[in-house]
Amino acid sequence: QVHLGESGGGVVQTGGSLRLSCATSGRSFAFGSYALGWFRQAPGNEREFVAAIGWAGGSKTYSDSVKGRFTISRDNAKNTAYLQMNSLKPEDSGVYFCAMRTGWGTPHTERRQYDVWGQGTQVTVSS
Repeated sequence: QVHLGESGGGVVQTGGSLRLSCATSGRSFAFGSYALGWFRQAPGNEREFVAAIGWAGGSKTYSDSVKGRFTISRDNAKNTAYLQMNSLKPEDSGVYFCAMRTGWGTPHTERRQYDVWGQGTQVTVSS
């Protein structure tokens, strides 16, 4: 069974930066074959798409709200994905989840397309 674990969250001031990591653990599997996504959820809101990356890292997609500020990447040799977040705003606050789309190498923006999820890491941007 595959497990995902997020880290790197915290409290930062408006305009600051954070780098989230998503590490995998569990049985051996072809991490480099599957697409990965980042989603976030603020209190009272639905979980929303942030960014996604294809199996080789060349295909990336972002939500309009983070485009130009966030960068998704992956290191298949380390079985880890990252989300670099710059120019953070208070509206970026929430719990950030990474997710894997097992069986598919292409990124997707819909939450239901991902079948393995981490527990999330809290990001708080103070004004």
